[in-house]
Amino acid sequence: MARAAAVVVLRALALGLCLAVLPASADSPLLITVGEVTATGAVVWARGFEERPLTVEYAPAAGGAPAVASVTLTRNADLAGKVALTGLTPATRYTYRVRHAGESVEGSFVTAPARDQARPVTFLWSGDLGGGRQNCRHIQDGYPIFRPLAQRKPDFFLFVGDTTYADVRCGGPDRVPGYDFVATNVDGFREKHRYNRADPGVQEFFRSTSVYAIWDDHEVKNDFSGSSEPLMPLGRRAFIEYWPIQPPLDEPTRLYRKFRWGKFLEVFILDTRQYRSPNTDPDGPAKTMLGPAQRRWLIDNVSTSTAVWKAIVSSVPLSVPTGRTGRDSWSNATVFGVPEENATGFAVERDLILRRLRDRKVKNLVWLVADVHHAELIRHAPWPEFAFHEFIAGPLSATRGRPRPLDQGLNPRSLYGLGEIDNFGEIAIDSVGLTVRIVDVTGAVRFTHTIGPE
Repeated sequence: MARAAAVVVLRALALGLCLAVLPASADSPLLITVGEVTATGAVVWARGFEERPLTVEYAPAAGGAPAVASVTLTRNADLAGKVALTGLTPATRYTYRVRHAGESVEGSFVTAPARDQARPVTFLWSGDLGGGRQNCRHIQDGYPIFRPLAQRKPDFFLFVGDTTYADVRCGGPDRVPGYDFVATNVDGFREKHRYNRADPGVQEFFRSTSVYAIWDDHEVKNDFSGSSEPLMPLGRRAFIEYWPIQPPLDEPTRLYRKFRWGKFLEVFILDTRQYRSPNTDPDGPAKTMLGPAQRRWLIDNVSTSTAVWKAIVSSVPLSVPTGRTGRDSWSNATVFGVPEENATGFAVERDLILRRLRDRKVKNLVWLVADVHHAELIRHAPWPEFAFHEFIAGPLSATRGRPRPLDQGLNPRSLYGLGEIDNFGEIAIDSVGLTVRIVDVTGAVRFTHTIGPE
């Protein structure tokens, strides 16, 4: 991957150039995304158009001598590359300029606070972009929801699955061409990612904040299960190439990870796809969505986290039954919300995880979910001494769904539901508590709910 070729070279620019953010050149052929931000580092992903070096100049927005990092783009990685920025200052807005083959674009992002720093944080989450015959880019409006996303000015954005629809055709005279096919090879998967990333609204938003992305099924094929899907390695390769994710060198395909945002928040991002058992298998102790290693990682890291709020990102819901030939979400419930014997969900593993977190007395737990194309805020109390929340948002632009009966095995209470409209969620955390909002495609706040910490 181009990530492995990234060479970070820091130097002061001779002119002492200040990297003020200029208006985003949204029609530039140079595509940008910043992600994997920590208190002291970040990753700049870029897709250029020639096998030539790409450089990133970056400095604190308040001023200072910029540093420079670079990578050489190659066709083997579809002219996409990643540059690691290091030595950053916590809780600081940085500006950057990316240069490549005569083109340049500018943007900014904010670093995380130090882990013991009690600073407020605001972030957004949603999923499901470009799903359905008439839900890819409009020739005039593009993806309209990215305008209100940018207006909220978050610290970061969680892109919770279905970042593209590789397995869905979308086209027509009022749609930007290039998406009306089903991907069956790595170039096709790359083209699907490139189509969504090139939307001017997407680029404007991504140049103003950082993004943490995870895949779900449509980056490969609807409801796919782990390595049993032949196209999975190709879709996974394109996903890693097209997001600023940097897996460990000894686990080059690992996507699950965590990050800390000061004293108030730690986020745990799950990979619910590449390790899962076939959806059609009957549920039981041997069936897994996460695989043994990821499940241990999740339980151990959440239960030992010292952050006030623990947010688990799952691309599929805990309490909404989904799937056709086999269950695709965690739930074993029927469409009426009644837990079913001999079902094919992943509820045994789900309930094992929840029991372990209960036994380890985890407090202030929130699951952030997309996938079902509606928004819903839910409080679960599966045991008298243990309660948590599941927050659902989306779609960004896909066929619209609506709330449905929830899995009664979790003793759920729906606080709010919104269907039949594109939407996203916003969470703001401070010393008082956590406030969650559901915002629709027009920018209207549909519902607000505040939770105090236990």
